[in-house]
Amino acid sequence: MLEHRSIRDYSDRRPNDEAIETIVRAGQQAPFAYQLYSVLLSRKREKNPFKAPLLFTICVDAYKFERIMDKRGWKRVTNDLTMLMFGIEDASYMAQNMVVAARSLGLGSCFLGGVLTNPAGVAKQYKLPRHVYPIVQLAMGYPAKEPPTRPRYPLDFVLFENEYPRLDDATVTKAMKTMDEGYLAQDYYKKATLMIPLRGRRKETYTFKDYSWTEHISRKLGLWHDSQATQRRQLAKRGFVISDDE
Repeated sequence: MLEHRSIRDYSDRRPNDEAIETIVRAGQQAPFAYQLYSVLLSRKREKNPFKAPLLFTICVDAYKFERIMDKRGWKRVTNDLTMLMFGIEDASYMAQNMVVAARSLGLGSCFLGGVLTNPAGVAKQYKLPRHVYPIVQLAMGYPAKEPPTRPRYPLDFVLFENEYPRLDDATVTKAMKTMDEGYLAQDYYKKATLMIPLRGRRKETYTFKDYSWTEHISRKLGLWHDSQATQRRQLAKRGFVISDDE
């Protein structure tokens, strides 16, 4: 687990049915609240991201449990936001177990989060019923290359004992330096030619010599998804209605 890395380049070897079943069963053995998940599988390599032999889509699935409740003579009164939160927990635990299980079998994987904000295509492709919402996709297969592990925050920026500390500038700067210098040492953004364009009056002052993780993530959170309206519409199309009304 400490050697985890995202794999985006896969060999021609295809995982067999036994490996797939083992990975999904391991996912099911993760802790859960209600097992509010389903897993979709595509083996269409030419259409899968990175031409991965396997593409799993892990969904929050309230539909199945509503079917169970119906057979028991119950109607759901738990609100959609609460269902989503429990479902995201369940789906996340399952997905991570699948990654670890795959690693133990010699496979690599890469999480893909874009589906979270654009579920319509997945819903159409897999003919999803209402109250099933894709949360994350997982490309998987046997690695053709083994990239280096990527940096993580220092432990003292993550593990807080007894109470949340006051994060002074020195602590924040140290954490930023660890992440940025680690990515720069690997030429990560330069090799991938990843630099989010600026908008508005901000002028570009970075090059690939100093553009790294904290600036990249700051641009994501500082430029994207400023309104909840789109996300609420996407959720509503899948049957989850989130509003300000009590």
